[in-house]
Amino acid sequence: METLTRDQYIYMAKLAEQAERYEEMVKFMGKLVVGTASTGAELTVEERNLLSVAYKNVIGSLRAAWRIVSSIEQKEEGRKNDDHVALVKDYRSKSHLELSGMSGYR
Repeated sequence: METLTRDQYIYMAKLAEQAERYEEMVKFMGKLVVGTASTGAELTVEERNLLSVAYKNVIGSLRAAWRIVSSIEQKEEGRKNDDHVALVKDYRSKSHLELSGMSGYR
């Protein structure tokens, strides 16, 4: 995507929020933050709130997925279903990596 203006990034972040496309919202806000930091300016209260909403929704969704998969893993372990446990552990590991990678999300 081409470089947008500060106002355009804010607009696109709000549009992504309304569409409940929080990963894209994070990307728009990340680009706004990088652009703002390069000029030495600070984020406005509205921009900080948009960034917070974006990350909270993305992280909240990933955390919920990790909890659900962890719960399923425990149930499968209790049933001694080793084939399923191995599959669930691999899947949980993917969720964990996504959640851990959020600090560098752009």
